[in-house]
Amino acid sequence: MTEAAPLPTPPNAYQALIERIFLDRYTPGATVVEFERHDIPTAAEAMGRDRPKNLGDVIYALRYRTSMPASVLATQPEGMEWIIEGSGRARYRFCLVPLNRIVPRNDMASIAIPDSTPEIIRAYALDDEQALLAIVRYNRLIDIFLGLTTYSLQNHLRTSVKGIGQIEIDELYLGLDRHGCHYVIPVQAKGGTDQISVVQTKQDIAWCRQRFEGVRPRAISAQFMRDDKIAMFELSIQDEQIVVVDEKHYLLTAAAQLDRSATTAYR
Repeated sequence: MTEAAPLPTPPNAYQALIERIFLDRYTPGATVVEFERHDIPTAAEAMGRDRPKNLGDVIYALRYRTSMPASVLATQPEGMEWIIEGSGRARYRFCLVPLNRIVPRNDMASIAIPDSTPEIIRAYALDDEQALLAIVRYNRLIDIFLGLTTYSLQNHLRTSVKGIGQIEIDELYLGLDRHGCHYVIPVQAKGGTDQISVVQTKQDIAWCRQRFEGVRPRAISAQFMRDDKIAMFELSIQDEQIVVVDEKHYLLTAAAQLDRSATTAYR
């Protein structure tokens, strides 16, 4: 009999580790708290816990899946939130920012788009993120959302950014407008319980500026919603902080079910 794979460390254990690391280093009034990757197993050992098998998953969970521990949240000034940024190779820092995660608005109208997703892609999509990236690509949602002609260059691009460390861009597009201007478009895709994080947007934009000097980056985030809707965001940096430039919700619809009066009203 094949031995069952070990279960991952549960998120509440991740919270406990992050809480220990933060509180050991935090001083009242601090806006930045530095730590390193090796501090995670060190904290686990000090707490009598098993070392997480995937140290990167601890950081990922606190960025996209679960909230900071209550004791960490209690140190946040009004209107500010703690995030975890990369600050070099195997180095991280807690930083206070006005906005941590991007959540789709509930009062947005949906725009019906004829569904161009091949049925074989829907049948064999491997996970939420991969499925979302494929659906966005086949339905040309980047083109529709930005009003550009875009081309997918690479997905799951693993690279590094000076002063940040290793990153992974979910998908990278290049775009062209009617005047001939070029754009580099990093796409962040989130499905399931994961949420869009400003951390990934900041590091994606930083890499685009580093790699494609003189080409304007336009950072896009996509999120699966209920009822087959997809939320699309354009995010940018203003005064060193991430801001929402635009948000649209798209509903992929069979051609026979399109409301012809609605397609006219969209004008």
